[in-house]
Amino acid sequence: MRTVNVGIIGLGTVGGGVVRLINSHHDDYVANYGIDLAITRTCSRRVESARACGVPDEAFSTDWQDVVNDPGVDVVVELIGGEHPATEIYEAAFAASKHVVTANKALLGRHVEALAAKARENGVQLKCEASCGGGIPIVSTLERDLVGNKILTIAGILNGTTNYILSRMESEGADYADVLADAQAKGYAEADPSADVDGFDAASKTAILASIGFGTRVTTDDVYQQGIRTIAAEDIAVVHELGYTIKLLGIARNTPKGVDVRVHPTMIPLDHQLAKVSGAMNAVYVVGDAVGETMFYGAGAGSFPTASAVVGDILTLADPISKGATPLPEAEPFSHTLPLRSMNDLETKYYVRLTVADRVGALAETVNVFAKHDISISLINQLEDASSDSDTCSVIFLTHKALEKNMQAAATELAEAECVRKVANVLRIEDTSAWSDGVMAN
Repeated sequence: MRTVNVGIIGLGTVGGGVVRLINSHHDDYVANYGIDLAITRTCSRRVESARACGVPDEAFSTDWQDVVNDPGVDVVVELIGGEHPATEIYEAAFAASKHVVTANKALLGRHVEALAAKARENGVQLKCEASCGGGIPIVSTLERDLVGNKILTIAGILNGTTNYILSRMESEGADYADVLADAQAKGYAEADPSADVDGFDAASKTAILASIGFGTRVTTDDVYQQGIRTIAAEDIAVVHELGYTIKLLGIARNTPKGVDVRVHPTMIPLDHQLAKVSGAMNAVYVVGDAVGETMFYGAGAGSFPTASAVVGDILTLADPISKGATPLPEAEPFSHTLPLRSMNDLETKYYVRLTVADRVGALAETVNVFAKHDISISLINQLEDASSDSDTCSVIFLTHKALEKNMQAAATELAEAECVRKVANVLRIEDTSAWSDGVMAN
């Protein structure tokens, strides 16, 4: 058994957790797995970060190149996020024949194909369990445990911040802006919450999971993206009465017509397993043609949950290294083998909330617009306005299945209609039963 030396770049919330986890479980790793991990080099902007998690001064640097260029380091752990200097860190580490472990979903969501190719060229691996779902072991599950399946659907609550906001809006009847402000004050949401509430974070994770699960290249830019800013307490209350809840879902489906990848607020039935995931928790729902429906639930962020995934990747690499063997090179990167479906071709049911003039004939005008775009209405519900002197009212429409391109065209025309004051919201109602299309009969 030889010691496996680890270099960590980034000693923030996750990096500090990795250091503490390795140090506290070091003897267990030796006793149970025969793996002796040593954190020999670290990098952060502030030496105080290193000292706070127990890193000695002689193992600390403010220059990431000191970690990558250390000939004794076997595994480089990148936990700073962003594209630069993360890209340069990966390239330098690969050139120095060092494996890389990362939680950087934003970078991998767009450039994993090129980075994985460089890792393979240099005979090393790039591992990213912590990039999707925090502590949920979903990447390794798709890569190994479910490879006997054709993966049909991956759908998940992949962002804890948005799930926390929507859960509180549902339980308290509160407005989006109020819950967001409170979440920021409590540290659940960033000062600039755009990556979370506008869906970019979930889109990056959806792209990575779709690539692995379907064996085809999907980038973040391929994923349709819509956030939760338009969701109002009024919407949540109405859909709950209709038997639904609203979740920001990352949805990837491997259909006969191509790969469907999207992130948006979604109405799902209250009795579905994902509907019961509340607070800042994450969950990933995976359907394989042989295994059927499975769900993986856990903390999607946080120091130790994410550190758990990072250390799991380190131990996977360290196992052969500690025995004097060399881990296999990174697998051949996925190419664009499957076609991508256009969002315009999505066919689903819709919830539409309009603010319309409270006058005779207004309802007929709106229904005519839907009919013009080949959209059939299944339910119309006018909401009572608390203000008796208001000259407008809210009207809820539920549709039968319609094409996305037709719904968007109808929404555009409705926004310009004389009787419509505002197209307040358009939400997709997910057919969760369709996620299991293609499962083998037992």
